[in-house]
Amino acid sequence: MAASVGEMVAQSRDILTNRSVATIEKYEKAGGLQEALIYVGIAAAITGIFGLFGGIGAFIGGILSTLVGFFVFTYLVYWIGNQQGGSGTYDEVAYSFALFYAPISVLGAVVALLLTITIIGIFLLPLVGLLIIIANVYFAYVAAQSSLNLEPGGKIWLVLILAGLGSLVASI
Repeated sequence: MAASVGEMVAQSRDILTNRSVATIEKYEKAGGLQEALIYVGIAAAITGIFGLFGGIGAFIGGILSTLVGFFVFTYLVYWIGNQQGGSGTYDEVAYSFALFYAPISVLGAVVALLLTITIIGIFLLPLVGLLIIIANVYFAYVAAQSSLNLEPGGKIWLVLILAGLGSLVASI
Protein backbone atom coordinates (compact mmCIF):
# COMPACT_ATOMS: atom_id res chain seq x y z
CA MET A 1 0.00 0.00 0.00
CA ALA A 2 2.77 2.51 0.79
CA ALA A 3 3.44 4.44 -2.41
CA SER A 4 6.71 6.36 -2.66
CA VAL A 5 6.78 10.07 -3.40
CA GLY A 6 8.09 9.29 -6.90
CA GLU A 7 5.16 6.95 -7.52
CA MET A 8 2.74 9.61 -6.26
CA VAL A 9 4.24 12.19 -8.62
CA ALA A 10 3.78 9.77 -11.55
CA GLN A 11 0.21 9.02 -10.45
CA SER A 12 -0.52 12.75 -10.15
CA ARG A 13 0.82 13.35 -13.65
CA ASP A 14 -1.48 10.62 -14.98
CA ILE A 15 -4.51 12.02 -13.13
CA LEU A 16 -3.86 15.59 -14.27
CA THR A 17 -3.41 14.59 -17.90
CA ASN A 18 -6.06 11.84 -18.10
CA ARG A 19 -8.83 13.53 -16.17
CA SER A 20 -11.36 10.82 -15.38
CA VAL A 21 -12.92 8.76 -12.63
CA ALA A 22 -11.27 5.66 -14.11
CA THR A 23 -7.81 7.21 -13.80
CA ILE A 24 -8.31 8.07 -10.13
CA GLU A 25 -9.77 4.61 -9.49
CA LYS A 26 -6.49 3.08 -10.71
CA TYR A 27 -4.65 4.71 -7.81
CA GLU A 28 -7.13 5.19 -4.95
CA LYS A 29 -5.89 2.06 -3.17
CA ALA A 30 -2.17 2.66 -3.87
CA GLY A 31 -1.77 4.66 -0.67
CA GLY A 32 -3.60 5.93 2.35
CA LEU A 33 -3.83 8.79 4.81
CA GLN A 34 -0.16 8.58 5.80
CA GLU A 35 1.07 8.87 2.21
CA ALA A 36 -1.48 11.61 1.50
CA LEU A 37 -0.29 13.71 4.45
CA ILE A 38 3.37 13.21 3.49
CA TYR A 39 2.65 14.24 -0.12
CA VAL A 40 0.55 17.24 0.87
CA GLY A 41 3.15 18.13 3.52
CA ILE A 42 5.90 18.18 0.90
CA ALA A 43 3.71 20.33 -1.36
CA ALA A 44 2.94 22.67 1.55
CA ALA A 45 6.67 23.00 2.33
CA ILE A 46 7.45 23.79 -1.31
CA THR A 47 4.68 26.38 -1.54
CA GLY A 48 5.81 27.78 1.82
CA ILE A 49 9.32 28.26 0.46
CA PHE A 50 7.89 30.32 -2.39
CA GLY A 51 6.03 32.41 0.17
CA LEU A 52 8.89 32.76 2.65
CA PHE A 53 8.99 36.52 2.14
CA GLY A 54 6.16 36.59 4.72
CA GLY A 55 8.56 35.34 7.40
CA ILE A 56 9.25 32.06 9.13
CA GLY A 57 5.98 32.25 11.09
CA ALA A 58 4.03 32.51 7.85
CA PHE A 59 6.02 29.59 6.44
CA ILE A 60 5.31 27.31 9.43
CA GLY A 61 1.72 28.52 9.77
CA GLY A 62 1.13 27.91 6.09
CA ILE A 63 2.39 24.35 6.30
CA LEU A 64 0.32 23.56 9.39
CA SER A 65 -2.85 25.18 8.05
CA THR A 66 -2.46 23.35 4.73
CA LEU A 67 -2.08 19.97 6.44
CA VAL A 68 -4.87 20.54 8.95
CA GLY A 69 -7.13 22.03 6.27
CA PHE A 70 -6.53 19.05 4.00
CA PHE A 71 -7.19 16.61 6.85
CA VAL A 72 -10.42 18.36 7.91
CA PHE A 73 -11.74 18.75 4.36
CA THR A 74 -11.03 15.19 3.27
CA TYR A 75 -12.42 13.77 6.52
CA LEU A 76 -15.62 15.76 6.02
CA VAL A 77 -15.85 14.57 2.40
CA TYR A 78 -15.45 11.00 3.65
CA TRP A 79 -17.93 11.30 6.53
CA ILE A 80 -20.62 13.29 4.68
CA GLY A 81 -20.12 11.13 1.58
CA ASN A 82 -20.75 7.97 3.55
CA GLN A 83 -23.87 9.57 5.07
CA GLN A 84 -25.04 10.07 1.46
CA GLY A 85 -24.56 6.41 0.55
CA GLY A 86 -20.88 6.46 -0.39
CA SER A 87 -18.83 3.37 0.32
CA GLY A 88 -15.22 4.55 0.16
CA THR A 89 -12.71 4.46 2.98
CA TYR A 90 -11.02 7.51 4.45
CA ASP A 91 -7.67 6.26 3.14
CA GLU A 92 -9.09 6.18 -0.42
CA VAL A 93 -10.57 9.68 -0.12
CA ALA A 94 -7.44 11.26 1.38
CA TYR A 95 -5.08 9.60 -1.08
CA SER A 96 -7.24 10.39 -4.13
CA PHE A 97 -7.52 14.05 -3.13
CA ALA A 98 -3.80 14.35 -2.37
CA LEU A 99 -2.89 13.21 -5.89
CA PHE A 100 -4.40 16.33 -7.46
CA TYR A 101 -4.26 18.80 -4.56
CA ALA A 102 -0.49 18.64 -3.99
CA PRO A 103 0.67 19.30 -7.57
CA ILE A 104 -1.97 21.98 -8.20
CA SER A 105 -0.86 23.75 -5.00
CA VAL A 106 2.79 23.72 -6.04
CA LEU A 107 1.98 24.83 -9.58
CA GLY A 108 -0.17 27.65 -8.21
CA ALA A 109 2.62 28.85 -5.93
CA VAL A 110 5.19 28.81 -8.74
CA VAL A 111 2.90 30.71 -11.09
CA ALA A 112 1.93 33.19 -8.36
CA LEU A 113 5.59 33.88 -7.58
CA LEU A 114 6.41 34.39 -11.26
CA LEU A 115 3.42 36.67 -11.71
CA THR A 116 4.15 38.81 -8.65
CA ILE A 117 7.57 39.79 -9.99
CA THR A 118 6.05 41.39 -13.08
CA ILE A 119 3.75 44.38 -13.38
CA ILE A 120 1.32 42.60 -15.73
CA GLY A 121 1.45 39.53 -13.51
CA ILE A 122 -0.13 41.36 -10.60
CA PHE A 123 -3.25 41.86 -12.72
CA LEU A 124 -3.25 38.20 -13.77
CA LEU A 125 -3.08 36.80 -10.21
CA PRO A 126 -6.87 36.87 -9.64
CA LEU A 127 -7.40 35.00 -12.93
CA VAL A 128 -4.79 32.39 -11.99
CA GLY A 129 -6.40 32.03 -8.56
CA LEU A 130 -9.79 31.47 -10.21
CA LEU A 131 -8.32 28.84 -12.55
CA ILE A 132 -6.75 27.02 -9.60
CA ILE A 133 -10.09 27.01 -7.78
CA ILE A 134 -11.86 25.67 -10.88
CA ALA A 135 -9.25 22.92 -11.28
CA ASN A 136 -9.53 21.92 -7.62
CA VAL A 137 -13.34 21.84 -7.79
CA TYR A 138 -13.28 19.72 -10.95
CA PHE A 139 -10.79 17.22 -9.54
CA ALA A 140 -12.57 17.15 -6.16
CA TYR A 141 -15.80 16.23 -7.96
CA VAL A 142 -14.07 13.43 -9.90
CA ALA A 143 -12.14 12.21 -6.83
CA ALA A 144 -15.29 12.18 -4.68
CA GLN A 145 -17.13 10.23 -7.34
CA SER A 146 -14.27 7.74 -7.54
CA SER A 147 -13.22 7.35 -3.91
CA LEU A 148 -16.76 7.39 -2.47
CA ASN A 149 -18.29 5.33 -5.28
CA LEU A 150 -21.12 7.83 -5.68
CA GLU A 151 -23.07 8.35 -8.88
CA PRO A 152 -22.45 11.67 -10.66
CA GLY A 153 -24.80 14.43 -9.64
CA GLY A 154 -26.30 16.23 -6.70
CA LYS A 155 -25.01 14.05 -3.87
CA ILE A 156 -21.41 14.75 -4.80
CA TRP A 157 -22.07 18.49 -4.98
CA LEU A 158 -23.82 18.34 -1.60
CA VAL A 159 -20.84 16.49 -0.09
CA LEU A 160 -18.31 18.97 -1.49
CA ILE A 161 -20.30 22.08 -0.52
CA LEU A 162 -20.92 20.85 3.03
CA ALA A 163 -17.29 19.77 3.42
CA GLY A 164 -16.16 23.16 2.13
CA LEU A 165 -18.44 24.99 4.56
CA GLY A 166 -17.31 22.75 7.42
CA SER A 167 -13.67 23.42 6.57
CA LEU A 168 -14.34 27.15 6.45
CA VAL A 169 -15.96 27.05 9.89
CA ALA A 170 -13.08 24.96 11.27
CA SER A 171 -10.48 27.38 9.87
CA ILE A 172 -12.21 30.36 11.46
